[in-house]
Amino acid sequence: MNDILLEKNFEQCIEDYLVNEGGYEKGDPSAFNRKTALDEATLLDFIKTTQANAWERFVKNHGSNAEADFIHEFSKEVKSAGLLYVLRHGFKDRGVAFKVCYFKPESTLNPTTVQHYAQNTLHCTRQLRYSVLNENSIDMVLFLNGIPVISLELKCQFTGQDKTNAINQYKFDRNSKDKIFEFKERVLVHFAVDLYDVYMTTRLSGAGTYFLPFNQGSNGAGNVGGKGNPLVEDGFQTEYLWKNVLSKDRLMEILHKFIHLQKEKSKDKNGKTKTKETMIFPRYHQLDVVTKLLADVKTHGSGKNYLIQHSAGSGKSNSIAWLAHRLGGLHNTDNEKIFNSVLVVTDRKILDSQLQDTIFQFDHINGVVEKIDKNAKQLLEAINNKTPVIITTLQKFPVIYEAVQSTNKRFAVIVDEAHSSQTGESAQKLKKALGDTEHALEAYAKMEADAEAQTLDAEDHLVKELMSHGPQDNLSFFAFTATPKAKTLQTFGEKQEDGTYKASHTYSMKQAIEEGFILDVLKNYVTYNTYYKIAKNIPEDPELIASKGAKAISRFESLHPHNLSQKTAIIIEHFREITKNKIEGKAKAMVVTASRLHAVRYLFEFRKYIESQGYSDLDVLVAFSGSIKENEAEWTEEKINKTKNGETIRESHLKEAFHGEEFHMLIVAEKYQTGFDEPLLHTMFVDKKLNGVKAVQTLSRLNRITRGKDDTFVLDFMNTPEDIKEAFQPFYEGTLLDAEIDPNLVYSYKRTLDDFRVYQVGEVEHFSRLYYSKAKQGIDQGRLSACLKPTCDRYDALEDEQKDALKTALFDFLRTYSFIIQVCRIYDKDLQTFYVFAKYLAKILPKDNSEKVNLEDKVLLEYFKLTKATDGSIVLENQEGMVHAPKGGSGGKDKETKALSLIIEKFNEKFGTGFTEQDKVLEQIKADMEKDPRLSNAGKARDKTLFKSLYDNLFNSVLMERYGQNDRFFTDLLADEEKLAYIKKSLREDLYKELGKSI
Repeated sequence: MNDILLEKNFEQCIEDYLVNEGGYEKGDPSAFNRKTALDEATLLDFIKTTQANAWERFVKNHGSNAEADFIHEFSKEVKSAGLLYVLRHGFKDRGVAFKVCYFKPESTLNPTTVQHYAQNTLHCTRQLRYSVLNENSIDMVLFLNGIPVISLELKCQFTGQDKTNAINQYKFDRNSKDKIFEFKERVLVHFAVDLYDVYMTTRLSGAGTYFLPFNQGSNGAGNVGGKGNPLVEDGFQTEYLWKNVLSKDRLMEILHKFIHLQKEKSKDKNGKTKTKETMIFPRYHQLDVVTKLLADVKTHGSGKNYLIQHSAGSGKSNSIAWLAHRLGGLHNTDNEKIFNSVLVVTDRKILDSQLQDTIFQFDHINGVVEKIDKNAKQLLEAINNKTPVIITTLQKFPVIYEAVQSTNKRFAVIVDEAHSSQTGESAQKLKKALGDTEHALEAYAKMEADAEAQTLDAEDHLVKELMSHGPQDNLSFFAFTATPKAKTLQTFGEKQEDGTYKASHTYSMKQAIEEGFILDVLKNYVTYNTYYKIAKNIPEDPELIASKGAKAISRFESLHPHNLSQKTAIIIEHFREITKNKIEGKAKAMVVTASRLHAVRYLFEFRKYIESQGYSDLDVLVAFSGSIKENEAEWTEEKINKTKNGETIRESHLKEAFHGEEFHMLIVAEKYQTGFDEPLLHTMFVDKKLNGVKAVQTLSRLNRITRGKDDTFVLDFMNTPEDIKEAFQPFYEGTLLDAEIDPNLVYSYKRTLDDFRVYQVGEVEHFSRLYYSKAKQGIDQGRLSACLKPTCDRYDALEDEQKDALKTALFDFLRTYSFIIQVCRIYDKDLQTFYVFAKYLAKILPKDNSEKVNLEDKVLLEYFKLTKATDGSIVLENQEGMVHAPKGGSGGKDKETKALSLIIEKFNEKFGTGFTEQDKVLEQIKADMEKDPRLSNAGKARDKTLFKSLYDNLFNSVLMERYGQNDRFFTDLLADEEKLAYIKKSLREDLYKELGKSI
């Protein structure tokens, strides 16, 4: 074979680059001491050269054994604290401090630190024989001052081998007991490299070693694409590894500012705390996004926004931690610090602790990170004291925005899971709190051609509002999300030449799935069709608003005991047959419901079914906010959720309880559909309509990977495959906003509101004067409400249809204005005063003009049928998704009224199908039993003992009467004693409840 096609040529090319251009020297494998796993001569030479005084003191203390003692003390400290700690902080011996390397300083103001950094020696050593037990060699090892930090196994496809062979070498031929491979003590990361791919691991554990892809993506890092690397016509497709990662400056930066030891604590079966340690080396897209953002900020300074569209499973928490730390210490070319503080806006507790732990490893200084967990005053003090990194929630800003001393200060704001909530009132007040208004005042003064505007006058509060609009020169936003909406794209995204908006950096859902960092939740997706027929149960035929009547019928059906009982049986039996055997028997499931009442009823139905079947190995939790009334009792999460010992599970401990071994299923209503990270979650049962971003966020709870988890499963009662595909497609690859949202939409909405003539210009101006007066500190609620009273009176005089149309236009105006002022400045005092007036008007107007439609006693479920509709994968298209800018225009709510019978008829046309008698049989049995006066009287008397006795006798006789009419159904039913017993008990409780209503 031609020599240029051999593996050694591949090695040679990498070595040539690192030695000639990457800041390395060629290493000598014979200089390596296999017992200590060090190039001792190089390490000692570095110490003697850079720290002569310290070495002299050390020699006085240790005499002729100084060199051997130094190596011994270094190794002992590394075993105790870990190599990463010693590289960053050095170690001491008898009061003598040593640094084993020097990192690049943030600025060049101190020539000594610059010189120290230049004195580091990096070696590239090939074919290193590392073991005291054999003559095995590793292809390449990179040394920092004689300490091995990186290892590489290289394979060349032209010789018939690839990365898989390199990975297997690490797994089966590299003994982790050899000193050089001991976790945390010597080599920190191992790379398996071939001509097309790079994989990495930070811990060798034999056959259990787990390698992660370290590729750029098929179209290059930060761009839309899949797995792999882009084509390089005049080089290697994997050359980014040695050029962009392993060169001296880059590797030193990673060792100093990126790689860290993550510690996760958990409890075992016996309640003992155990700690899992993982060495975190950045994945390529994480390294790339932080590097590119820092470079751009260094070039442009503050005042620019960035949108980072990174999929779930992309490691956003670590990316945010690295970015926050680096922004906090970033200097420009004039050695000036760019930001006074970095604020991380998040609601995730896991990010709070992770940020603090990670950044503490870098700086080892308390006070670098402050978590705002007490009150808004704590946030105010942290900002005014220039705390480098501040973790807070958006809700804190409305309280403190006027007291922040932001003049001549610059801030970086990192938004975790950015959505349109970032364009609301709290987000505006964040800008007011942190924005430096001097520059904006100048522009405003020129527009008004009024020099007096340089000094705030009686309208100071109004002017401050206007100054906070649009981009701020002293504020940079870094927004992370997997599912950007239209407003998010325009607020934080980059405008393209064709007028579209896109993220600054993308790591797509497609790439994350293909690289194995998340699972494809659409791969095993089963949908059910629910068919039912509703019958009117009253002689009257009342007129109802059609839309509300249809919603009421749908709610009645979804909460009907027969519906819930059938779905409960399907869910629990599927869990027992399939789910519980997944993930080595640890798999869990989530049931997504439409409301708190649905969640509570499902829980009671689950418990009833589990008890009736005698299942002792299955227990269920429920998650919902607030309280809900059911069965004449008021229920909360904590009142329902109990351990087997009867102990209350507090809301704050619910996630921990669900993760443990006692509970297997979690029924949710809104809660835990976003931001919930449970890798053992394998199956989701969906009984709720999901749309758009909500569908993606909810189903993505399943996609986390863990050992033994190789698939997921979704059973959906409510959505079609087409619905789900439409929701996921915009976020599968990159997401584009098709056009800029027109700022002048706000004037269109205001004209619509003006046409209702419910307010007068003078009333708006009077309200504004009161609101913005210098006495605003104690707003006079009485006077403000009096200003709004004439408008409310005129509103009350409108027809119901006009009221709904006005409220729709009012909310359209408020939403659009609050968004528009985040992306551009509108120097319009009249519009701002109207916005304030409209905001408070919206608060004071009645919530709804019509009563809620309740049909529980007016209709009955005549037929019900569940059938499996689809079973397979939902396949997404390989294309960028598009979201659309709002175009304006809105209509009132549907006020058309129809007779209840017509609403039912139309509803049955949509949801009904060809029913058989067996679909109706339970309602027939129930109807037959209701005719018995003895049973009816016992129900009305609420005599449960008598009712049960009469019911048991009557049930069997009714069953036999119906047997002749539907023998096939009853033959199946009577052959299954457990099913018959469950139906009998369920029907008894339903009937007792129904008959009792007529008391």
